[in-house]
Amino acid sequence: MIKNWNLIAGISIISSPILFSMIAFPESIAWSWNEGRGGYFFALVFVVAELVGLRIVISKKRLLAVIPMALFVILYLISLEYGLRDYIIESAEQFDVQLIYSWTWMWDFIVMAIFIVVALTVFFGKRWIRIAPAGPIFLTGTAIILSLDAFFPYDTLGPLQYIVPYFIQANVWLVTVLDLGTAVARDNVMFLRGDHGSIALQVFWPSAGVHSIIIFSLVIGAFMLKMNIPRKRKTVYFILGIIGTIIVNLIRIFSLSWYALKVTTDPVAWEEYHKIAGEIMFLPWLFAFIFAVILIETRRLKKLESEGQPPPRNNS
Repeated sequence: MIKNWNLIAGISIISSPILFSMIAFPESIAWSWNEGRGGYFFALVFVVAELVGLRIVISKKRLLAVIPMALFVILYLISLEYGLRDYIIESAEQFDVQLIYSWTWMWDFIVMAIFIVVALTVFFGKRWIRIAPAGPIFLTGTAIILSLDAFFPYDTLGPLQYIVPYFIQANVWLVTVLDLGTAVARDNVMFLRGDHGSIALQVFWPSAGVHSIIIFSLVIGAFMLKMNIPRKRKTVYFILGIIGTIIVNLIRIFSLSWYALKVTTDPVAWEEYHKIAGEIMFLPWLFAFIFAVILIETRRLKKLESEGQPPPRNNS
Protein backbone atom coordinates (compact mmCIF):
# COMPACT_ATOMS: atom_id res chain seq x y z
CA MET A 1 0.00 0.00 0.00
CA ILE A 2 1.51 3.32 -1.09
CA LYS A 3 0.98 6.08 1.40
CA ASN A 4 -0.26 9.43 0.15
CA TRP A 5 2.57 11.45 1.66
CA ASN A 6 1.37 14.69 0.07
CA LEU A 7 -2.00 14.28 1.78
CA ILE A 8 -0.24 13.62 5.10
CA ALA A 9 1.82 16.78 4.54
CA GLY A 10 -1.37 18.71 3.73
CA ILE A 11 -3.05 17.54 6.95
CA SER A 12 0.07 18.51 8.91
CA ILE A 13 0.19 21.99 7.39
CA ILE A 14 -3.51 22.69 7.89
CA SER A 15 -3.30 21.40 11.48
CA SER A 16 -0.16 23.33 12.42
CA PRO A 17 -1.77 26.59 13.68
CA ILE A 18 -4.17 24.69 15.94
CA LEU A 19 -1.42 22.42 17.24
CA PHE A 20 0.77 25.48 17.82
CA SER A 21 -1.93 27.19 19.89
CA MET A 22 -2.41 24.06 21.98
CA ILE A 23 1.32 23.67 22.65
CA ALA A 24 2.39 27.31 22.98
CA PHE A 25 -0.71 28.56 24.83
CA PRO A 26 -2.26 25.56 26.61
CA GLU A 27 -4.04 27.82 29.08
CA SER A 28 -6.14 29.20 26.20
CA ILE A 29 -7.64 25.76 25.48
CA ALA A 30 -10.55 26.20 27.90
CA TRP A 31 -13.46 23.85 27.32
CA SER A 32 -16.15 26.42 27.99
CA TRP A 33 -17.41 27.50 24.56
CA ASN A 34 -16.99 31.26 25.23
CA GLU A 35 -13.85 31.30 27.36
CA GLY A 36 -11.14 29.83 25.22
CA ARG A 37 -10.00 27.89 22.18
CA GLY A 38 -11.29 24.48 23.21
CA GLY A 39 -13.31 24.44 19.99
CA TYR A 40 -10.02 24.39 18.05
CA PHE A 41 -9.37 20.84 19.22
CA PHE A 42 -12.74 19.56 18.02
CA ALA A 43 -12.39 21.38 14.69
CA LEU A 44 -9.01 19.67 14.30
CA VAL A 45 -10.60 16.27 14.95
CA PHE A 46 -13.21 16.98 12.26
CA VAL A 47 -10.61 18.09 9.71
CA VAL A 48 -8.29 15.14 10.28
CA ALA A 49 -11.13 12.59 10.36
CA GLU A 50 -12.49 13.84 7.02
CA LEU A 51 -9.12 14.02 5.26
CA VAL A 52 -7.45 10.82 6.46
CA GLY A 53 -7.82 8.05 3.90
CA LEU A 54 -8.53 10.26 0.89
CA ARG A 55 -6.98 9.10 -2.34
CA ILE A 56 -6.67 12.61 -3.72
CA VAL A 57 -3.09 13.68 -4.41
CA ILE A 58 -2.27 17.27 -3.45
CA SER A 59 0.41 18.81 -5.63
CA LYS A 60 3.62 20.13 -4.08
CA LYS A 61 2.83 23.58 -5.48
CA ARG A 62 -0.48 23.68 -3.57
CA LEU A 63 1.20 22.50 -0.38
CA LEU A 64 3.83 25.24 -0.59
CA ALA A 65 1.14 27.85 -1.23
CA VAL A 66 -0.59 27.08 2.09
CA ILE A 67 2.54 27.18 4.27
CA PRO A 68 2.76 31.04 4.35
CA MET A 69 -0.94 31.14 5.31
CA ALA A 70 -0.33 28.78 8.22
CA LEU A 71 2.64 30.89 9.33
CA PHE A 72 0.49 34.03 9.15
CA VAL A 73 -2.11 32.46 11.48
CA ILE A 74 0.64 31.39 13.88
CA LEU A 75 1.99 34.96 13.79
CA TYR A 76 -1.53 36.20 14.59
CA LEU A 77 -1.71 33.92 17.64
CA ILE A 78 1.70 35.14 18.83
CA SER A 79 0.78 38.79 18.22
CA LEU A 80 -2.20 38.46 20.55
CA GLU A 81 0.25 38.02 23.42
CA TYR A 82 2.13 41.18 22.45
CA GLY A 83 -0.55 43.83 22.23
CA LEU A 84 -2.96 42.70 19.52
CA ARG A 85 -5.45 41.32 22.05
CA ASP A 86 -5.44 44.67 23.89
CA TYR A 87 -6.20 46.43 20.61
CA ILE A 88 -9.12 44.04 19.94
CA ILE A 89 -10.47 44.69 23.44
CA GLU A 90 -10.23 48.45 22.92
CA SER A 91 -12.03 48.19 19.58
CA ALA A 92 -15.02 46.60 21.34
CA GLU A 93 -16.12 50.03 22.60
CA GLN A 94 -16.39 51.35 19.03
CA PHE A 95 -18.87 48.59 18.16
CA ASP A 96 -20.85 48.82 21.40
CA VAL A 97 -19.91 45.26 22.37
CA GLN A 98 -21.46 44.09 25.64
CA LEU A 99 -19.37 41.00 26.43
CA ILE A 100 -15.67 41.62 25.80
CA TYR A 101 -14.45 38.03 26.13
CA SER A 102 -16.89 36.70 23.56
CA TRP A 103 -15.75 39.48 21.24
CA THR A 104 -12.04 38.63 21.59
CA TRP A 105 -12.48 34.85 21.21
CA MET A 106 -14.76 35.45 18.23
CA TRP A 107 -11.83 36.82 16.22
CA ASP A 108 -9.72 33.76 16.99
CA PHE A 109 -12.41 31.52 15.50
CA ILE A 110 -12.95 33.82 12.52
CA VAL A 111 -9.25 33.81 11.66
CA MET A 112 -8.96 30.02 12.02
CA ALA A 113 -12.15 29.40 10.01
CA ILE A 114 -10.92 31.63 7.16
CA PHE A 115 -7.54 29.92 7.13
CA ILE A 116 -8.95 26.40 6.96
CA VAL A 117 -11.49 27.33 4.27
CA VAL A 118 -8.79 28.98 2.13
CA ALA A 119 -6.37 26.09 2.71
CA LEU A 120 -8.98 23.49 1.74
CA THR A 121 -9.89 25.54 -1.33
CA VAL A 122 -6.25 25.63 -2.41
CA PHE A 123 -5.93 21.87 -1.85
CA PHE A 124 -9.20 20.70 -3.41
CA GLY A 125 -10.87 23.64 -5.14
CA LYS A 126 -14.65 23.92 -4.79
CA ARG A 127 -14.81 20.21 -3.95
CA TRP A 128 -13.72 20.94 -0.37
CA ILE A 129 -17.35 21.57 0.64
CA ARG A 130 -18.07 17.88 0.00
CA ILE A 131 -14.69 16.59 1.13
CA ALA A 132 -14.15 18.26 4.51
CA PRO A 133 -16.90 20.74 5.46
CA ALA A 134 -17.42 19.87 9.15
CA GLY A 135 -14.33 21.57 10.62
CA PRO A 136 -14.76 24.95 8.90
CA ILE A 137 -18.50 24.96 9.58
CA PHE A 138 -17.91 24.13 13.26
CA LEU A 139 -15.44 27.03 13.54
CA THR A 140 -17.73 29.41 11.63
CA GLY A 141 -20.75 28.39 13.70
CA THR A 142 -18.82 28.98 16.92
CA ALA A 143 -17.74 32.42 15.66
CA ILE A 144 -21.36 33.29 14.84
CA ILE A 145 -22.55 32.21 18.29
CA LEU A 146 -19.76 34.22 19.95
CA SER A 147 -20.74 37.29 17.91
CA LEU A 148 -24.37 36.92 19.00
CA ASP A 149 -23.25 36.56 22.60
CA ALA A 150 -21.01 39.62 22.27
CA PHE A 151 -23.65 41.91 20.77
CA PHE A 152 -26.82 40.42 22.30
CA PRO A 153 -25.85 39.05 25.73
CA TYR A 154 -28.07 37.37 28.28
CA ASP A 155 -31.74 37.59 27.20
CA THR A 156 -31.55 40.52 24.76
CA LEU A 157 -31.87 38.25 21.73
CA GLY A 158 -35.53 37.31 22.10
CA PRO A 159 -35.92 34.51 19.51
CA LEU A 160 -33.08 32.46 21.00
CA GLN A 161 -34.33 33.09 24.54
CA TYR A 162 -37.90 32.08 23.71
CA ILE A 163 -37.55 28.35 24.37
CA VAL A 164 -35.57 28.74 27.62
CA PRO A 165 -38.62 28.90 29.96
CA TYR A 166 -39.86 25.59 28.51
CA PHE A 167 -36.52 23.96 29.26
CA ILE A 168 -36.67 25.30 32.82
CA GLN A 169 -40.24 24.09 33.37
CA ALA A 170 -39.25 20.62 32.20
CA ASN A 171 -36.28 20.63 34.55
CA VAL A 172 -38.37 21.75 37.53
CA TRP A 173 -40.84 18.95 36.81
CA LEU A 174 -38.02 16.39 36.70
CA VAL A 175 -36.47 17.61 39.97
CA THR A 176 -39.88 17.41 41.65
CA VAL A 177 -40.68 13.93 40.30
CA LEU A 178 -37.31 12.57 41.47
CA ASP A 179 -37.73 14.30 44.84
CA LEU A 180 -34.25 15.83 44.75
CA GLY A 181 -35.30 19.02 46.51
CA THR A 182 -37.53 22.02 46.01
CA ALA A 183 -37.61 23.65 42.58
CA VAL A 184 -39.70 26.58 41.39
CA ALA A 185 -39.59 28.25 37.96
CA ARG A 186 -40.40 31.84 37.11
CA ASP A 187 -39.75 32.80 33.48
CA ASN A 188 -36.02 32.11 33.02
CA VAL A 189 -35.16 31.82 36.72
CA MET A 190 -35.04 28.65 38.82
CA PHE A 191 -35.24 28.77 42.60
CA LEU A 192 -33.69 25.64 44.09
CA ARG A 193 -33.44 24.41 47.68
CA GLY A 194 -31.49 21.24 48.41
CA ASP A 195 -29.04 19.62 50.80
CA HIS A 196 -26.75 22.64 50.94
CA GLY A 197 -29.22 25.53 51.06
CA SER A 198 -30.88 27.69 48.45
CA ILE A 199 -29.74 29.13 45.15
CA ALA A 200 -31.39 31.08 42.33
CA LEU A 201 -30.23 30.28 38.80
CA GLN A 202 -30.97 32.66 35.96
CA VAL A 203 -30.75 30.80 32.65
CA PHE A 204 -29.97 32.50 29.34
CA TRP A 205 -29.96 30.94 25.88
CA PRO A 206 -26.27 29.91 25.81
CA SER A 207 -26.57 28.21 29.20
CA ALA A 208 -29.68 26.40 28.01
CA GLY A 209 -27.66 24.99 25.12
CA VAL A 210 -29.41 26.85 22.30
CA HIS A 211 -25.98 27.54 20.80
CA SER A 212 -25.27 23.81 20.64
CA ILE A 213 -28.50 23.24 18.69
CA ILE A 214 -27.42 25.84 16.14
CA ILE A 215 -23.88 24.43 15.84
CA PHE A 216 -25.21 20.87 15.62
CA SER A 217 -27.59 21.90 12.81
CA LEU A 218 -24.73 23.45 10.83
CA VAL A 219 -22.29 20.57 11.32
CA ILE A 220 -24.75 17.75 10.74
CA GLY A 221 -26.16 19.61 7.73
CA ALA A 222 -22.67 19.70 6.19
CA PHE A 223 -22.11 16.07 7.10
CA MET A 224 -25.37 14.99 5.45
CA LEU A 225 -24.45 16.96 2.34
CA LYS A 226 -21.48 14.69 1.67
CA MET A 227 -23.18 11.39 2.50
CA ASN A 228 -24.44 9.28 -0.38
CA ILE A 229 -27.86 8.44 1.07
CA PRO A 230 -31.45 9.27 0.06
CA ARG A 231 -32.86 12.65 1.03
CA LYS A 232 -35.57 11.14 3.24
CA ARG A 233 -32.98 9.33 5.33
CA LYS A 234 -30.97 12.52 5.65
CA THR A 235 -34.08 14.32 6.90
CA VAL A 236 -34.77 11.58 9.45
CA TYR A 237 -31.19 11.68 10.73
CA PHE A 238 -31.29 15.47 10.95
CA ILE A 239 -34.54 15.49 12.94
CA LEU A 240 -33.34 12.70 15.25
CA GLY A 241 -30.10 14.61 15.80
CA ILE A 242 -31.92 17.81 16.77
CA ILE A 243 -34.20 15.90 19.16
CA GLY A 244 -31.15 14.21 20.67
CA THR A 245 -29.38 17.55 21.09
CA ILE A 246 -32.42 19.00 22.87
CA ILE A 247 -32.45 15.99 25.21
CA VAL A 248 -28.72 16.44 25.89
CA ASN A 249 -29.38 20.09 26.76
CA LEU A 250 -32.19 19.10 29.13
CA ILE A 251 -29.80 16.64 30.78
CA ARG A 252 -27.24 19.44 31.07
CA ILE A 253 -29.69 21.79 32.82
CA PHE A 254 -30.74 18.94 35.09
CA SER A 255 -27.11 18.17 35.95
CA LEU A 256 -26.54 21.83 36.85
CA SER A 257 -29.58 21.71 39.11
CA TRP A 258 -28.47 18.42 40.67
CA TYR A 259 -25.03 19.90 41.35
CA ALA A 260 -26.63 22.81 43.22
CA LEU A 261 -29.10 20.58 45.06
CA LYS A 262 -26.76 17.77 46.08
CA VAL A 263 -23.15 18.98 45.85
CA THR A 264 -22.80 22.69 46.58
CA THR A 265 -24.49 26.06 46.36
CA ASP A 266 -21.16 27.88 46.47
CA PRO A 267 -21.30 30.22 43.47
CA VAL A 268 -17.60 29.84 42.59
CA ALA A 269 -17.62 26.03 42.68
CA TRP A 270 -20.93 25.87 40.83
CA GLU A 271 -19.68 28.22 38.12
CA GLU A 272 -16.60 26.05 37.55
CA TYR A 273 -18.86 23.08 36.86
CA HIS A 274 -21.16 25.23 34.73
CA LYS A 275 -18.26 26.26 32.47
CA ILE A 276 -17.54 22.72 31.29
CA ALA A 277 -20.85 20.87 31.70
CA GLY A 278 -22.23 21.80 28.28
CA GLU A 279 -19.26 20.87 26.12
CA ILE A 280 -18.60 17.70 28.14
CA MET A 281 -22.04 16.45 27.10
CA PHE A 282 -22.66 18.07 23.71
CA LEU A 283 -19.43 17.36 21.85
CA PRO A 284 -19.27 13.63 22.72
CA TRP A 285 -22.92 13.42 21.65
CA LEU A 286 -22.11 15.11 18.33
CA PHE A 287 -19.25 12.70 17.60
CA ALA A 288 -21.27 9.69 18.79
CA PHE A 289 -24.21 10.62 16.55
CA ILE A 290 -22.03 11.05 13.47
CA PHE A 291 -20.25 7.76 14.21
CA ALA A 292 -23.61 5.99 14.62
CA VAL A 293 -24.87 7.34 11.28
CA ILE A 294 -21.68 6.24 9.53
CA LEU A 295 -21.93 2.78 11.11
CA ILE A 296 -25.60 2.34 10.18
CA GLU A 297 -25.13 3.52 6.60
CA THR A 298 -21.97 1.44 6.09
CA ARG A 299 -23.80 -1.71 7.19
CA ARG A 300 -26.77 -0.78 5.02
CA LEU A 301 -24.53 -0.28 1.98
CA LYS A 302 -22.83 -3.64 2.54
CA LYS A 303 -26.23 -5.31 2.81
CA LEU A 304 -27.35 -3.74 -0.49
CA GLU A 305 -24.14 -4.89 -2.17
CA SER A 306 -24.56 -8.43 -0.84
CA GLU A 307 -28.10 -8.50 -2.25
CA GLY A 308 -26.87 -7.27 -5.62
CA GLN A 309 -28.77 -3.96 -5.40
CA PRO A 310 -27.32 -0.70 -6.75
CA PRO A 311 -25.97 1.79 -4.19
CA PRO A 312 -28.27 4.69 -3.23
CA ARG A 313 -28.08 7.94 -5.13
CA ASN A 314 -27.10 11.15 -3.36
CA ASN A 315 -30.15 13.25 -4.27
CA SER A 316 -29.34 16.12 -1.96
